[in-house]
Amino acid sequence: MLSNVSEENLRIKICGITQPEQGRSIAQLGATALGFICAPTSPRYVTAQQIAAIVTHLPINLKTGKPYCDLIGVFVNADLELICQTVERAQLNGVQLHGDETPELCDLLRQTLPGIELIKALRIQSTTALEATYRYYKSVDTLLLDAYHPTLAGGTGKTLDWSTLQQFRPSIPWFLAGGLTPGNILEALACLNPNGIDLSSGVEISPGNKNLTQVAQLFNALHSLSSNLQRE
Repeated sequence: MLSNVSEENLRIKICGITQPEQGRSIAQLGATALGFICAPTSPRYVTAQQIAAIVTHLPINLKTGKPYCDLIGVFVNADLELICQTVERAQLNGVQLHGDETPELCDLLRQTLPGIELIKALRIQSTTALEATYRYYKSVDTLLLDAYHPTLAGGTGKTLDWSTLQQFRPSIPWFLAGGLTPGNILEALACLNPNGIDLSSGVEISPGNKNLTQVAQLFNALHSLSSNLQRE
């Protein structure tokens, strides 16, 4: 089955950015969003100051004076005040919650940070977990579905069972994550029609050290998908 997802309407988020030069290169290759891990226990952790330093290296839209790509901080059961401080200091325009945050907390954060995209990541272990995503539809702007791991919040390299997501039709946009690589991305998009994709370990040499060759391969694969759709 050929995907009806094209590169032009697909958000492409590369997560776990830690190095300014790599952030700039990945943005130039075409990423629409960069993710920064704000959880201190993660090997990809960066401080607000480090994120701000990376942001200064990104290509800037001369009309807006801001980077072309979205800047998303990833938090795991973080204090509300810390999230707000990090958003301000690091110039983020998106917050991804990757822990056990409730819809009620999401509502509160949305009220506290108006204008900031709120993404709720959910680790899908079963059909029941997938069905429960509806609880967040009115509390966040975007969902992100990741593979379940008993101890790690993300970046595990494990893939979801894509066949279980084929009937997934949330009322809000969603990202597909979990073990995506340049080698399997077209297979994933042939099965599913997410609004965005999120890659981390699938384009890394080691945690936080991105493999720019693999990132380029990802975009080449997505270019080929768009070319195939245009020829139809």
